[in-house]
Formats: sequence, C-alpha cells, structure tokens
Amino acid sequence: MNNVTLIGRTTREVELRYTPSQTAVARFSIAISRPTKDGEKKADFPSIIVFGKQAENCEKYLAKGRLVGIQGRLQTGSYEKSDGSKVYTTDVIAERVEFLEWGDTENRTENHAESESQESIDDFKTLDEAVPF
Repeated sequence: MNNVTLIGRTTREVELRYTPSQTAVARFSIAISRPTKDGEKKADFPSIIVFGKQAENCEKYLAKGRLVGIQGRLQTGSYEKSDGSKVYTTDVIAERVEFLEWGDTENRTENHAESESQESIDDFKTLDEAVPF
C-alpha cells in the first residue's frame, strides 16, 4: 500500500510547466511540523508534484505560506548530476489537493455568509408569495 496524507504550509510559490503533450505539471514543497522527544520542534519539507487541471489550480490559488492538504503516493527516482554523481529523490505525487486556507479569509467568509443569507431571504420571499393561503 502506497498512500500518503499530509497537511502543511507551502514553502514557495508553485512552479507550473507543461509536458510536450501539454499536460500541466506543478511542483512545490510544504513544511510539516514534527515534534521530537526532547520537545524541540523540527520540520520536514517534502516535494509535491501535481498533474493536469489540479496542477493549474494549484498555480492559480496557492501562495507561499498557505495551508494545504495533500493526498497521494510516494515515488522515488534518481538522476545524474553534471559531475557524474547520482542523486536520489523522493516526491509525493498528489492525487488530491485541498486548499485549507485562502487569502483574506475573514472578509471572504463574511461576504459569502452575507450573500448566502440574502439569497435565502429572497428565496423564502418568493416561496411565501407563491403559497396560496
């Protein structure tokens, strides 16, 4: 079983590229807190890779420091540097990305709640007028 679920904050802006077949590929990393036995806090910084429309959405909506949830799988690989040394990589291939935090969330939530409330009142008035008794 190869399943990973992570919640962390983005450490940099999303880098979006396209393959020759025009598939979007987004790369970014997240910081995940890891408490230690001695009470000291440490962090891990896994590299995340996202494909397709979801990759384009990550580039559009994620910014450095935003809280994000990732569900996917681990994938290892390697490449050879110009000096001939081999570098091993471990990436998280995201199958699902949840935006857990948006910019200016307080104002957005208030405005959304107000417009939703007004829509409910308008719908109720329309329904009330349609009732024959």
